[in-house]
Amino acid sequence: MIDPNRLPVRHGDVPPQRTLLDGRAIVTEAYTVIPRGSMTDIVNSRLPFWENTLLWILACPIPGFSSTFSHYLVEIEAGGGSNTPETEDGVESTLFVTSGNLTLTVNGESHELECGSFVYLPPSADWSLFNTGSQQAGFHWFRKPYRYVKGLDEPDVIVLQESDVKPYIMPDSNGWSTKRFVDKTDLRHDMHITIVSFEPGAVIPFMESHVMEHGLYVLEGKGVYKLNQDWIEVEAGDYMWLRAYCPQACYSGGDGTFRYLLYKDVNRHPSFTSS
Repeated sequence: MIDPNRLPVRHGDVPPQRTLLDGRAIVTEAYTVIPRGSMTDIVNSRLPFWENTLLWILACPIPGFSSTFSHYLVEIEAGGGSNTPETEDGVESTLFVTSGNLTLTVNGESHELECGSFVYLPPSADWSLFNTGSQQAGFHWFRKPYRYVKGLDEPDVIVLQESDVKPYIMPDSNGWSTKRFVDKTDLRHDMHITIVSFEPGAVIPFMESHVMEHGLYVLEGKGVYKLNQDWIEVEAGDYMWLRAYCPQACYSGGDGTFRYLLYKDVNRHPSFTSS
């Protein structure tokens, strides 16, 4: 279960003028690292039909970067939100709440969301989202054009709590586990959002290289990632994008749990036609 007291706080203010120029941001052909300190108030965005809402676009489909998805870090002030959150047809969404209280209404049914709530919304879903609490609310928003397959229906709406999801323990590991919010055998889904955790001393003991594109947001702790040929230290609040086939491995680098929110595309043929 997420401990709200251990979640990263977004660095909203611009550093003072006396601060030396320093940073850990990296952009390569194989991967990108956006450190938490890069997400200041001068790089946020607003969206049409959203009230009292700011967001930081962590990943979006542009040449040399994300090819399958976008990922936003969103903050909604009390009373803010939207009756028209999605303005593009054919787009599915996943939400993961990290702070505050939100009310989601989807296809006429209301759900109360809190820290640790996970939501999947298919493209046809009619939904709205508002901050019904007295404090600022924060969540991750993944958007992706849904890849329809003849003979398969859209996935159902999913609303659940992270604490209700049993972790899958990786075989013969020393504290490496994954929380899977979606049944991996449900081929209606073309993306998975999971939470990956490493206890102190746990590692990915081999260099992964696979077709799935990744977006990773560090929720807790710190770790060291091997990306392509580089070792990169990351901490809570940092973001990583990994292109398809980027070699990758990691180990927990602190005295506490290292956890991150992970996106990957799944369950579809590689397309031979432009989207």
